[in-house]
Amino acid sequence: MFKKYQDKQFKKYNSARDELIKNPEILFRLEKYFSDILKTEIEKDKERIIKNYNEASYLFPFWRNYPPEERGRDPVGDQYPWIEVGEHAVGDTLIKYFNNFKILEIGLPSGADERFVLQSDKILTLTNNLTDKIWLHIDIKSVGPRDNFEHLVMGHNQISGNGEWQVADKGLTNKAFTAVGSRRSHKFYPSLPPLIILSDLSVVPILTFAVKPIYLMLNKNIEGGGQPISEIKVISIPNGLLLAENPNLLRDHPNLFFPGKDDKGKDPRKLRARISFEKLRDINEWRIQIIDLARADN
Repeated sequence: MFKKYQDKQFKKYNSARDELIKNPEILFRLEKYFSDILKTEIEKDKERIIKNYNEASYLFPFWRNYPPEERGRDPVGDQYPWIEVGEHAVGDTLIKYFNNFKILEIGLPSGADERFVLQSDKILTLTNNLTDKIWLHIDIKSVGPRDNFEHLVMGHNQISGNGEWQVADKGLTNKAFTAVGSRRSHKFYPSLPPLIILSDLSVVPILTFAVKPIYLMLNKNIEGGGQPISEIKVISIPNGLLLAENPNLLRDHPNLFFPGKDDKGKDPRKLRARISFEKLRDINEWRIQIIDLARADN
């Protein structure tokens, strides 16, 4: 199975890759289109999101003696990790926003929290008839007010690279990016391809997003405690061909990726990197979309 379609995929892949490098506006159009869908549908669905997300705080008596394990360095102890709340109340329902598309839940060994192939005639139009499919990868990044920085921490398997495939029997590889900081820099090794060729030879560009639910921390003495949702940010991360080939955004925006929070002993191939919201806005303002969910009755 591993090599059954390899030679045909190799030829089709390089042809499609060349086309996307030659016409980067195709990827820009796709990323904006799906960014707008996510923002619009979350906005329309916000009452349900607020109810389901905030229910975790109302259920406090049922889990207070078995709280989730605190993460990060030197936690203060006044904040509960809310990662899984966001993954379920927000992430698990994102797929329903794409009911107007044919959804193919094709397996892939690694990637973002939510990932599925979407097919439609609209995609065919957006890609100048190159393909009617895209592979949407969405990572859920829940944070509280203490962690709500103007950047994202992303892993190697959540970002696509430039996807060079030079020998059919060797598979494709990505060039390392450089995460550039003010004091230090390190290599970042994206592991997602910029596009995939399915066994039926469909061309499937990969689009990567982060959805960032942000919660408040209510004062336990005054407000009774709780971690209600306050807003959601939709972040569109450029495809690896845009980053490293044409227009080469990493060259034009050298601090777009900067060093993550991993220690020096971690496998260099798995080091994370931070992505600057300021630089994403410099590329396209629509790459950071914000949905206000704050309510007076939280």
